[in-house]
Amino acid sequence: MAYPPTIITLLYFCTIATTLCLAARLLEQRMIKSNTADFIKTSCGVTRYPDICYETLSSYARTILTSPKELANAALSVSLKEAQSTSASVLKLSKGHDLRPREAGAVKDCVENMRDSIDELQRSLIAMKDLHYLGPEFELQMSNVMTWVSAP
Repeated sequence: MAYPPTIITLLYFCTIATTLCLAARLLEQRMIKSNTADFIKTSCGVTRYPDICYETLSSYARTILTSPKELANAALSVSLKEAQSTSASVLKLSKGHDLRPREAGAVKDCVENMRDSIDELQRSLIAMKDLHYLGPEFELQMSNVMTWVSAP
């Protein structure tokens, strides 16, 4: 059966339109990926350890995109997991029976500091979830988060 030229032309343009839409979508995804990578790299550039920051946070790129709030949440989450892991290791060390009293005291202090750090990171994550960019509480909430995460 022979199709009229208008149907063939319509199919041709539909095929072109579909191909262009797919190409545009792929390009958009690449641009988002590129923009996200640039955003994370630039943000990590002002940290003390930019390479480690970028390596760690780039695996969260799909969540972060170009959102400062999501970047902060990812950084806080990673820090919390690492602090919990470190705390568990130090706690195991504190259970060692071959520690001298002075060493045991230092390890005990370290365990307490790690617990405090974990508590402050958890408080920071909660505060970030409740953070509203509009409103008088924003500055206070951000100040609290910055204090909690910068405490030794």
